Amino acid sequence: MSKSGLADRLDKWIALTPAERQMLCAFEERPRSLRRGAVLMDDHSRGDDLFVVQQGMLMCYVLLDDGSRQIVRFLFPGDLFALSALVYGRSLDTIVAVANSVVCAFDRTRITRLAVDHPRLMSLLLVLNQIERVITTDRLAGLGRTSARTRVATLLLSLRGQMRQAGLDVGDSFVPGLTQEEMGDAIGLTAVHVNRMLRQLEEEGLVTRQGGRVQLLNEARLVREVRYVDRFEGLDLSWLPAARD
Repeated sequence: MSKSGLADRLDKWIALTPAERQMLCAFEERPRSLRRGAVLMDDHSRGDDLFVVQQGMLMCYVLLDDGSRQIVRFLFPGDLFALSALVYGRSLDTIVAVANSVVCAFDRTRITRLAVDHPRLMSLLLVLNQIERVITTDRLAGLGRTSARTRVATLLLSLRGQMRQAGLDVGDSFVPGLTQEEMGDAIGLTAVHVNRMLRQLEEEGLVTRQGGRVQLLNEARLVREVRYVDRFEGLDLSWLPAARD
């Protein structure tokens, strides 16, 4: 059977039936390669296509009134995106490849089929959407109420958590894959300030950096100090409908 990053993501929570997996594999039949920096769509793009990330990493951002950029979401393999097209018929943000990536487009009518033929899968997409919403809410709420040090540390922990969920091989050591400017645009800091906070975390013996790789030296202390909550844990999926034959 064909591979599907989205199916692999959902299969961690429930055992997908062959029919469910095949349905999700159909979402990834039209791969498209993107080089780092390529714009997949902007906030004026219209279309009927939704997307799944197959490889790489992308980011979604909006431009504020002062011309600055606010990154609102990072996308990893298995992530489904551009769902705003279902409601508004266009993208509400700009989506750019952070690394060389592969995305798969599929027509939004497949979502209609999913809802009718596989309501359990549709419910799981709702779960994914809510997890992502809470992660984004946590980060945006932190812009006004947490220190720069906490924002940087929380972003590192969150990125590492999302990479793990995407099935990437990450442990205490991982490559965030972002410039300091991109990190700053996600958490409301300048690149200079991000660099300063990273050096502070190093001086405190919490992380080390080498060649773009970050190693967490004392994850338990870091999690405790910044009050990080892993939003992929503690899920209640008892309400999901049963799979259809």
